[in-house]
Amino acid sequence: MFVDDAQGLFKDKNMSVDLIKHNNGADMMAAMAKGEIDVGYVGIAPVSSSINDAVGVKIISSAQNEGSGIVVAKDSDITSAKKLKGKNVATLGEGSIQNILLPYYLEENGKSINDVTLSTMKASQMKDALENGDVDAIVTYQPDVTIAKSEGFTVLEDSSKLLPNHPCCVVVASDDFLSEHADEAKELLDVHKESTKFVNDNIEDGSTNEVVKLLPNDIVSDDSLEAKSLESFPFTSGLSNKFKSDVDTFQNLEVSMDIYGEKISRDKLFWKQNLQVMLS
Repeated sequence: MFVDDAQGLFKDKNMSVDLIKHNNGADMMAAMAKGEIDVGYVGIAPVSSSINDAVGVKIISSAQNEGSGIVVAKDSDITSAKKLKGKNVATLGEGSIQNILLPYYLEENGKSINDVTLSTMKASQMKDALENGDVDAIVTYQPDVTIAKSEGFTVLEDSSKLLPNHPCCVVVASDDFLSEHADEAKELLDVHKESTKFVNDNIEDGSTNEVVKLLPNDIVSDDSLEAKSLESFPFTSGLSNKFKSDVDTFQNLEVSMDIYGEKISRDKLFWKQNLQVMLS
């Protein structure tokens, strides 16, 4: 999204776009339910939960897979999931990808979410809370995982190893926007596809700093670490069969964790007209 804006790709399509920030995906989806947002880049977990609650939205494209990690303090004796028992672990809160990855990690290693004390906080607060001993572990996203590792914190588990290819961020739009502005939605998808190609081409060529230069200064604390972070997970566009299959797998996990009762059908999750866009 930042690349779209910085390169003027929205303007090239004669589109006027207001960029609005929200603290987390749940807040963003609440705003979309109220009609305050038309399109959003957001984690798939709050999107699927919203659709399950009959909020009128659709996923119109994938954006990114993986990109999270479980981090413990520099001098921590926590070296495995079993040693998290009785510890205080911070996530981004209910509905977040990180809040789903944690219980999955524990259960895969013979433990339960009931074995830990959960805290909810913003990503910007997590590293300080960990360093100050307010929590024993954090589950956060990139670039914070890479930054923490560079400062001597230990990455207990990376989500790419925990749940390979798991969907993370997607592009979502309200049903009203898709119904009333289908042509604009298709143009947004073209822009997203173009910017995704730019990001991936620069990462592949070893020119990731060219991408970093386009990001807002207030979200980049260190250019080299931001570049390293961007290289650690895949950026995607479109709604491929592989992506939909990965979403099915992730949904099965959510259902098994009683996040909602049954898997949401693909026709309720995905914008059908997107197939025409990706083939054109």
